[in-house]
Parts: sequence; structure tokens; C-alpha cells
Amino acid sequence: MFVGLTDLDSNGKPIPSLATEWDVSDDGLEWTFNLRDDIYWVHRDPITGNYKKLRPVTAADVVYGVVRTLHPDTDSEYAYVLYIIEGAEELNNADPTSNDFESILSGIKVMALDDKTVVFRLRAPAAYFPSITSMPITYPQPQEVIKEKEHNWTEVGFIVTNGAYTVQEWKPNEQIILEKNVEWYDADNVEIELLSTRVVSDTAIALKLYKDGKIDFLSSSLIYQLQIIDEDDIPKSELYVIPKSCTEYYGFINSKPPFDNKLLRRAFSATINRELLIENVIKGEHIPANSFSAPGIFGSMAQNPAIGILLTLSYSERVTLAKSWLEEAGYPEGEGIEIVLGFNTSKMKKQVAEEVRRMWLDAFPNATITLKEYEWSDYIATLKQDTPDDIKPNIYRLGWCADYPDANNFLNDVFHSKSKQNLAKYSNPDFDKIIEQAASEKDSGERMKLYFQAEAIFINQDTAIAPIYYHTSVYLHKSWLTGVVFDQFSVDTIAKWRINWDEKRSIGTFISLLPHPERPEGTGPIP
Repeated sequence: MFVGLTDLDSNGKPIPSLATEWDVSDDGLEWTFNLRDDIYWVHRDPITGNYKKLRPVTAADVVYGVVRTLHPDTDSEYAYVLYIIEGAEELNNADPTSNDFESILSGIKVMALDDKTVVFRLRAPAAYFPSITSMPITYPQPQEVIKEKEHNWTEVGFIVTNGAYTVQEWKPNEQIILEKNVEWYDADNVEIELLSTRVVSDTAIALKLYKDGKIDFLSSSLIYQLQIIDEDDIPKSELYVIPKSCTEYYGFINSKPPFDNKLLRRAFSATINRELLIENVIKGEHIPANSFSAPGIFGSMAQNPAIGILLTLSYSERVTLAKSWLEEAGYPEGEGIEIVLGFNTSKMKKQVAEEVRRMWLDAFPNATITLKEYEWSDYIATLKQDTPDDIKPNIYRLGWCADYPDANNFLNDVFHSKSKQNLAKYSNPDFDKIIEQAASEKDSGERMKLYFQAEAIFINQDTAIAPIYYHTSVYLHKSWLTGVVFDQFSVDTIAKWRINWDEKRSIGTFISLLPHPERPEGTGPIP
């Protein structure tokens, strides 16, 4: 329903969207984006179904959107990604009631030079910045509607959009129906006029609806249980398992004994049998992880055997080495080790924790390893940096998914010593220096080398965390649906989907375009 300055192609490369082009100053600090002149704010009348083109999207809308994301009253969870913009961190952490707030507000360096030119000034060079401008936190936002309707501005009838679709109906936790925006500049090439998205919490029910042809496209985190799919009912040719840029990991509290000793961190990481864990517990087609940066992003070292090099050894060889490291550290066979492994409430997370604990006790039989389950809010509060170490678990589980497709989002945004996301409390000046250099380096080849060096320190040398597996996305879609691009970054794919209507009508079901009983026939489609 909305577009930003850039989009990302299936390879995670920034491409034009609202912006036609962009350039960066020689010092890498100032990014200038030139905007299209044919994208409008559009309102759909919920009674008549008619569309009204309001006004063009301008650079001022981009400025407003960025400032609103950063304003402390908005409380955006992802505002920190914009801290690379000069003045952004100061604004996001400011007190709106303070006397100097207006001065801080005016210090954010995103500026509209005219209606079609917006400029960002960064606090440090960032070669990945056009990837950040593909994220919704930088999208233009309709200031007039938000100011008038406040928190209600997204409701049907109030909402104003600027993308290929707008919302026709929204029943929270049940269904949302999107309708093609007839005022979209490329509307003639948007084939799907109505998209009904249903929320189905039971995977078995969702699969039956799909089998019966009542769902064309199905995405579920639970379809990884591939054994529940009967190929007689659902052809495997309709199943797509796609790598996802998310890493599941166990973090060690590096400041809390005994994991302030890297020999222990290395030993406990080495004795997680990732392949067996995926095969017996997690199931599906997840990928054993050797690095923190996940597949599909620039700078990822996923499946590079030189990172997490221990994982190239057999499991028995790793156990032998781990035992020697513990003995060197003064904990023979795990004697004297008393630790807590924490995880948030989840049947799957508990099963994984139990299996990993079994692996560790097989390797270190004299250790005492306790599992502790937390409700999510308590879990995150416990892991915060300012929580005293003595009440934290020694090891915690978390996952990290790419906000934008660059290793900077994993290594710098999460584990720089000054990052608020650094729950492991990891600190290494050499690591910090390298990822800072990688962020500003213009040459892509040099950046890749720097990210290799960073992961080598982070995983091989310091073993600050234990990467466990990379997530995958699992989809089903009918043979009559084509043009589907499976990637987690590109946001404008539905508008490019195509349907073989003859095949769909003969096998499946579809939404009929019927006149609304309370309005004249032909004034607009409804489901």
C-alpha cells in the first residue's frame, strides 16, 4: 500500500521506487534522492468505492515520515536503524517536554530542497544507506491525515496510501482485503484487483483450505513440518523452501562467569550438533549456521568454511577438543560448571533447549545445566544490558533477522560494544574498528574482506555467541499463480503476480466482483 525511496531486487540490491535516482557526495556523508512526479496520495471512499487523487508525494512527506519515526512520542521499535543520520539518535532519545526539544528536533539532517529532492546528511559514511531507504521507517507519510486522525489514521475510510494497493476491508486478526489503486501510475500492469488475506492460526486447517483451492498462496512458519503434507493432495512442485536472512543463536553473557572465558564459550558452541538438532527436533529444511550474518545479505559469511571452522570437523573431533579446552580452563569434564540456559516460552524453543542440554551433558557429564523458561516480556527485561548479570541466565537464545541486506545490520547494529542490542555484552576494540571501517568503505570488495575479518574475530577467535541455524521461509502456491518472487526484501511483488484464469476457474475458487447492495450497481468492486 506504500512505497519508499528505494526498493530491493531479489538479490537485495537497491533499485529505484519513489526515487528515480540518487547520488552521494565525495565524502560519503550526503545522499541526494530525486523523486518521481507521478506518485500520488490517494483516498478510497469506503461507501462508493471511488478513488480520489489528492496530491503528489513530495520530498517534504519523506522528511515528515523520517522525523515521525524518530520522534520519541512515536516509540518506533526500529528507529535505531536511522541513527546513522546526523541528529537522529539525539532526537529519538530526547525528552519532548524539555526546553531544548525544538532545537533537537530541528537538528535532524533530512531536508527537502524542493518538492522532488530530499537530502540526508549522515554522521559517518554508510555505503549501505540506499538499503535503509527501502525500509518503512523512511517511507513518506501523509502528514495532513495523521495530524487530523492521529492514531486512527490507518482505519478503513481514513487511510491515505501511495502504492499499488489500498485497503478495502480490515478485520484485525481475521482478514484484510486489498484493492488495486486505480490511480497508481502503473495500474494497467497490475492484474490482481482484489487480494483477500486470511489469518488462519491452525496449520492443518490452512492446508485443507489450500488443498480445496480456497487459498492460492500460503505462508506459514509451521509448514516446516513437511511430513504433514500429503503429496497426493498437495504436489511438492507447489512447495517452496527459501533461505531467509535470519540467524537463530545462543548468546553467552560474556561478562558473567564462566563465559567470560572464551575457552568455555568455544567448547559449548562446538558441542552443539546442529545437523542432528535440525533433523530430530526442528525438522524442516533449516540450515546449520556457522556465522552470525545470515545468507542473502551483502557481507554474509554463511557457509564459508573458514568461519566457524570447527564445524568442518566431525562431531566426535569437536567433543574431544571441547573437553581439552574445559580441562585447560580448570573444569575437567565440566566439573565446577553451574550454568542456566534461558529461553522464552515456546514448545519448540523448549525442545531445542532440552536437546542441546543433553548434548552438553553428554560431552561434560560433571556440569550442572539448568533450563529456565521466561514469558517474553520478562525475558527481554532480564536480558537488557542494564539488568545485573547475577540475575541473568548464563546463556540465552535469540534470533536476528535482517532489517536491511547488509552485514552491518548484524555485526555493527547488534554486537558493536556500544550497541543497545548487544545483550551478550561482547566487547573487542579490534572488532569494533573493523566493522566501523566496513560501514564507511566504498569499495565492495574491501568491505567483503573486512566483514570476513570481523566474523573471524567474532566467531573463530572470541566465540561471543553460538550460531545454531539459519531460518527458511516456506510457501505453497498454486500452479495458476505466476510471477511470484521469493525473497524477503522486495516489497512490490504482489503487483507483479499473474493468474492463469482459465486454470483457476476450472480448479479453484475466486472472489466475485458483485455490486454492493447499498450503492448503485457498478460503482466499485467488493468481495
